[in-house]
Amino acid sequence: MTVSNEVGHAATRDVIERFYRAIEHADIELLRTAVTSDWQYIPGTSGESIGVEQIVPMLANFLHALPDMKVILLDVLIHDAMVGVRAKVTGTQSGPLMGIPATSKVVDFAIHSFHELRDDRIAKTWHLEDWLGLFRQIGELPPGLANRPA
Repeated sequence: MTVSNEVGHAATRDVIERFYRAIEHADIELLRTAVTSDWQYIPGTSGESIGVEQIVPMLANFLHALPDMKVILLDVLIHDAMVGVRAKVTGTQSGPLMGIPATSKVVDFAIHSFHELRDDRIAKTWHLEDWLGLFRQIGELPPGLANRPA
């Protein structure tokens, strides 16, 4: 790796770490320093993208459920303007989560994201969480999912 690649990778790693620190603490101002003004977040379930303003209530609900949430980066793979992240989330379910009352159970589940960078910021994020693994640890499915026909 050349010196310029090392500098570029260090700057990219800094943006990625800032992004996940902002998510971990629901720090929207910090998030804005890591993403472009037209950032698109594309969760795996719907395929529809949302931006910073739409993610605010999602983060607030998630942090209410897991107030001690930590995001631990396991792998950060950088290839040009694309970054793959394998991470895990840990925390204690101390509040309601998707209709499941607090259980006080400690959880640890995988997340995977791909980020597209533009101008040293994240322009687009494709993201998946291991919800089934989380629900298995809690011991319950969200209301409405448990009784859904196959």
